[in-house]
Amino acid sequence: MIIKQINKLSEISCDQWNQLLNSDYPFLRYEFLAALENSGSVSEKTGWLPKHCLVFDQPDDLTEDKTTLIAAMPLYEKNHSSGEYVFDHSWANAYHQHGLSYFPKWVTSIPFTPCEGNRLLVKEGVDRSKVFREIVEFIKNKAEDEDASSWHCLFPTKEEKEILKNEDLIIREGVQFRWSNQGYTDFEDYLATFNNKKRKNVRRERRWVSEQNITLVQIPGSEITEEQWQAFYQFYQMTYLKRRMSPYLTLSFFHQLSETMPDQLLLVMAIKDNNYVGAALSLIGDDTLYGRYWGCLDEYHSLHFEACYYQGLEYCIENKLQRFDSGAQGEHKISRGFEPVTTYSAHWIKDPQFATAIERYVGQESEAMVDYKSDAAQQLPFKKL
Repeated sequence: MIIKQINKLSEISCDQWNQLLNSDYPFLRYEFLAALENSGSVSEKTGWLPKHCLVFDQPDDLTEDKTTLIAAMPLYEKNHSSGEYVFDHSWANAYHQHGLSYFPKWVTSIPFTPCEGNRLLVKEGVDRSKVFREIVEFIKNKAEDEDASSWHCLFPTKEEKEILKNEDLIIREGVQFRWSNQGYTDFEDYLATFNNKKRKNVRRERRWVSEQNITLVQIPGSEITEEQWQAFYQFYQMTYLKRRMSPYLTLSFFHQLSETMPDQLLLVMAIKDNNYVGAALSLIGDDTLYGRYWGCLDEYHSLHFEACYYQGLEYCIENKLQRFDSGAQGEHKISRGFEPVTTYSAHWIKDPQFATAIERYVGQESEAMVDYKSDAAQQLPFKKL
């Protein structure tokens, strides 16, 4: 195999990249990753320097123009840990305390997107394990040349996690909350699985929204107007400004998604007195709804729950989607039927002493995650069988 790195996605064509896709997982589509770069949301300036890996087969006569792209993997050089949702700030602090630099580091992830999925695109019939083995070796060698401290693969699938574990990477576990469709016919059918108290709580929250004269509309990506995009982005910005942060994504990013992959977008707009007052944007995969971006100007009782969760649940049930992945964190999701699931990340640490210390830390953390996941499951709203 021949592995080549590119510093921007435009060095390869959309068709070349997407022909490696074997699903409608939206975040590995060329259009999504290119929109991040073209909009300036991902760049050296924002601390996400692309170094994507392309893997070609090696022809017998070594004539380069006969090589075929067989795999691709997003990769970024980073000088901070923002926008990853797998928190390693304590690792960076430990390096600093010992007079060492944790940055730059290399990260394979979907920027600002804590959603599980394949992190390696592989042509049908190609051995994923073999390609990962070659990439891991390539990254280790390049890290020496470019003084990178580590490589981190965030939110891979369980299959990829096992492959990377076999390559002696440190496996770290986390917990997210996701919803699973058990063949519900409508939202009331779903609520029928709740115990009486939790069912009443959900109904009360939905009633509170309507009693504030707020209505919700679901808008397919192809029908979103410029006025609605402008309103949505204003709300999205407020989510960050309230925390005295700058938003990760630009309006141009969302405009590009609306042009290149509208069929995988769902916008929920909240309307009061003929004005937009909040919005939630999701992306749609093969069988999964991915809740991603939310915001509002003023706080309305239970609007967040309605726009971000109940509307998404209704959409999944109506369209027979099997899962609702609403992103990282959020223990408030438990009482609404989102179950705790284990997420993974894989880490290669160049310094052997730090690798040993981090592996020990991750082992202890995993034991705590088992208890946390068990405790969370006990708080689910479903009737006891």
